[in-house]
Amino acid sequence: MENREIANVLAETADLMEIAAEDGFRIRSYRNASGTIEGYPERMADIAGTPDRKLTEIPGIGKGIAAVIQEILRRGSFDARDKLLEKYPPTALELLKIQGLGPKSIALILEHFRISTVDELERLCQEQKLRELPRMGAKLEEKVLRSIEQYRASTGRFLLPFAEKTAAEIRDYLAATAGVERVTVAGSFRRGRETVGDLDLIVSGPEAAGALEKFSKFARVQQVLGLGPNKSSALIGLERIQVDVRAVPEESYGAAMQYFTGGKDHNVQLRQRALRMGLTLNEYGLFRLDGGERVAGADEAGIYQALGLPWIPPELRENCGEIEAAEAGNLPVLVELDQIRGDLHMHTRETDGRATLEEMAAECREMGYEYMAITDHSKALAMANGLDEARVIEFARRVREMEMPGIQVFSGIECDILRDGQMDLAGDALAELDWVIASVHSHMNLEPAEMTDRLLRCLDSPHVRALGHLTGRLLLHREGYKFDFEAIAAKAASKGVLLEINASPERLDVSGALLRMARAKGCRFVINTDAHHPKHLRSMKYGVMTARRGWLTAADLVNTMGAAEFAAWLKRG
Repeated sequence: MENREIANVLAETADLMEIAAEDGFRIRSYRNASGTIEGYPERMADIAGTPDRKLTEIPGIGKGIAAVIQEILRRGSFDARDKLLEKYPPTALELLKIQGLGPKSIALILEHFRISTVDELERLCQEQKLRELPRMGAKLEEKVLRSIEQYRASTGRFLLPFAEKTAAEIRDYLAATAGVERVTVAGSFRRGRETVGDLDLIVSGPEAAGALEKFSKFARVQQVLGLGPNKSSALIGLERIQVDVRAVPEESYGAAMQYFTGGKDHNVQLRQRALRMGLTLNEYGLFRLDGGERVAGADEAGIYQALGLPWIPPELRENCGEIEAAEAGNLPVLVELDQIRGDLHMHTRETDGRATLEEMAAECREMGYEYMAITDHSKALAMANGLDEARVIEFARRVREMEMPGIQVFSGIECDILRDGQMDLAGDALAELDWVIASVHSHMNLEPAEMTDRLLRCLDSPHVRALGHLTGRLLLHREGYKFDFEAIAAKAASKGVLLEINASPERLDVSGALLRMARAKGCRFVINTDAHHPKHLRSMKYGVMTARRGWLTAADLVNTMGAAEFAAWLKRG
């Protein structure tokens, strides 16, 4: 089994234990082990299978969890999980994905109504039976119904890191085929969509067709959906993500990349443009209608050039004005990952992070950053051991005295925005810091008008430099809270407060569409990872993808500045 599969078994068991109201310490131990294993660079199976090595050498893995991992590797489950599955149906895990219901609520529903599926939960809400239980009312029923609708819309979709890892494994596997010259990922992943439903890979070279047969034998294939002379499709891994591999001749490679990258509406507009020019465009190339002569097809740039357009970056191909902008010569020069000079939102062991300040700084320096900011949580987030005023002042002193050659470290905080819009910490404590991000972590169910007022009042604080993960969404899990985004963007622009693009792949908040709206209001931005571990810092690339989908240039972002320029910008206030 792969690490991700083992981590999933442990995480699901922790969920079942929560429903069963078991010991909180044991639940945390399973959750912590799940996180450690998923991000560990070596395979658990390799360590367990090496005679002179032990699983307990992994930090955070004790003898008990090590024995559980051994059992999972042997048979895919373990005794404690089996007993829980005898008590609760496996479908109970699905109920935990419905926003508004925690483990205690689910346990109560299961006890009273003996349901086991999302469909049955939906029927309970429609029949207004959920409100019969303690602490459950009509508003919760409405929220659960909305959440079920959202859950169904997201089912079968995957976050970018999983899609990227799967695509990379298949790409490397196929690239080793003799006679294969290129294996490239297309589809919505190439466009930088926040989540993907499937993966498309394009293979070219003299023996490209041989890669299709090889793909059908890939070790993680669960089911082959089809195998033909030009295309092979299969469901991959326990997650059963569909992957389509297409073999194309070299002269059609660019046309195939353009066609299978999409988006659908962008491609429709291009095909209509081609027809107006007496041409026809498909996945094989661009041809003249009169006589069928090939005009272009070997590379994407040639396709666009033959249609009288500059090459359009994949992230813009959503039929949102990119073709008109290209025609007018107004396409933005989009920000690139290598233009990012610093990361200004991360957490350490001081609150809920998993590394020290020094370890986070060392990783940022290793990545080539010129500067960074540590922004642990404020006191309102008690479950994360948030900092109070005294700890904030002491932390700022530590950062000022810290010696880390090669990188400038700014003192910061992710300060909670309280329900009334006030900051969670006193102004004199915030004044000790270089950098303050204001974020919402509580009271997310406010009415839109109240949430808007809350955010507007927050922007009156003279200490706030950026709004963090502004909509509060968690992809595939929680939709964002409702508020007047345009009003907040307009006031943020007038106050000089940045909007954060949170690069955590679970958030990617704010979306590309909202970024364009905010840019039009005069906002500037910062891309941050919200890292809780050194490896999370590598998620910056997903934030850059999102920024590109928002048509942002390097000039729109403050963390493309060099260290001296950024420090001067901070001092200007």
